[in-house]
Amino acid sequence: MEGISHEACSLAGTLGLGKLIALYDDNQISIDGDVKGWFRDDTPKRFEAYGWHVIPKVDGHNVESVDRAIRAAKVVADRPSLICCQTVIGKGSPKRAGTAKAHGEALGADEVAATREAIGWHHPAFEVPRHVYEGWDARGRGAALERTWEGKFAAYEKAHPAQAREFQRRMAGRLPDAWSAHCRGLLERTAARAESIATRKASQNAIEGLAPILPELVGGSADLTGSNLTQWSGSKTIGRDGGGNYLFYGVREFGMSAVMNGLALHGGVIPYGGTFLTFSDYSRNALRMAALMRIRSIFVFTHDSIGLGEDGPTHQSIEHAAALRAIPNMDVWRPCDPVESAAAWIAAIERGDGPSSLLFTRQAVPFQNRDVQSVAAIRRGGYILADAHEPKAVIVATGSEVQLAVGAKQKLAEEGVAVRVVSMPCTSVFDRQTPMYRDAVLIPTLPKVAVEAGVSDYWRKYVGLEGAVIGIDRYGESAPGPKLFEHFGFTTDNVVKAVKGVLK
Repeated sequence: MEGISHEACSLAGTLGLGKLIALYDDNQISIDGDVKGWFRDDTPKRFEAYGWHVIPKVDGHNVESVDRAIRAAKVVADRPSLICCQTVIGKGSPKRAGTAKAHGEALGADEVAATREAIGWHHPAFEVPRHVYEGWDARGRGAALERTWEGKFAAYEKAHPAQAREFQRRMAGRLPDAWSAHCRGLLERTAARAESIATRKASQNAIEGLAPILPELVGGSADLTGSNLTQWSGSKTIGRDGGGNYLFYGVREFGMSAVMNGLALHGGVIPYGGTFLTFSDYSRNALRMAALMRIRSIFVFTHDSIGLGEDGPTHQSIEHAAALRAIPNMDVWRPCDPVESAAAWIAAIERGDGPSSLLFTRQAVPFQNRDVQSVAAIRRGGYILADAHEPKAVIVATGSEVQLAVGAKQKLAEEGVAVRVVSMPCTSVFDRQTPMYRDAVLIPTLPKVAVEAGVSDYWRKYVGLEGAVIGIDRYGESAPGPKLFEHFGFTTDNVVKAVKGVLK
């Protein structure tokens, strides 16, 4: 049970996960020694308060006792179960049993020999006796169960061929046959509407467009559904009676993220869940685990910058986009308008080898005009949004700051200075492109300016020490979003000034 959070345990009890059985190793020892000085919890009572079925004081060294407890737990259908196994850490070691040294240090050759003698284990090192192998060999039973399952599924497939094919598709993680054509249509419709809306609303529109063809999409939010806009018209609440495709997690950001990972690992489900970007801090361990396990969890983070306004520094994301990008194998998308938002959702769903974080604005952003080729290029992570003949500099921007780059390009053009604007909604995807593509977009010989309402150091890998970064390297303030942008230098005029600075 080490490392299982209050959020996850509370959520399991709330949902009544009757098939969940956890064994708690209650050995009263930690790496620092006896836990009595700092651990005063009544663990059985705490889990009972969560709504769990608790079996206390089981002898964890007695196989029959543990087996009886597990069988008793399996009978309970409406709640998860906790079996409290009382054990002695390092039992059998004459000098280390029941001590912190058994937790954090190797026994050493002498103590290993003494332990072998104490427990009557006379087999050579690394030798597992045949009777132990046989006792744990479940191949025959497993093969029989597999044959039974295959027979049942064959009968089901014969009676319900369409449903069987759909089950196999979902469990294999394959997208529907009509997926590509459906996504092209969604992008075309989104571009035709040309809406200037908050990207969190554009995200909801994307879910509305994609979910009908993707019944395995299961969503939720950590008590911010109305702010994250993670529900769609076909959302049905998941309750204790099962069914549905949307889960109200309560204020449990880590619990939500951990459950999403479990759903992704189970297969047949593509999970997504929302909270504010600043609250990604609470989920970080689960985010990291999703990336480590390379599973398809989709983390929706709205209110992505100081642009959210009056909630102030506690809610305004400064370092969070960079922190998420620093997680290996995590794709972080920060789209600038509805088309990029839809493309980000499509990319996250199509990605089968890792998680994605989608970062959306609270405030409205302008629609960006682009041709068909540019729409297709969004999936490459960075692309030329607005070009010029023989540009003298490149402006790279993400999210709500793309509008500033486009505005600066127009002002500079009036002064006879040609610049290229590159929108880079996903740096990791862009970094995976070929060197030829990256150079064609960024033009290594040209000076560059990066614009993002977040910490600036991250962008040095694109603009170099000689380039300029318009970012924010301090915490924000409480004020309306537009006033904050102006106060912290996120203006078209400031981008123009930065470009002129790198051209000197």
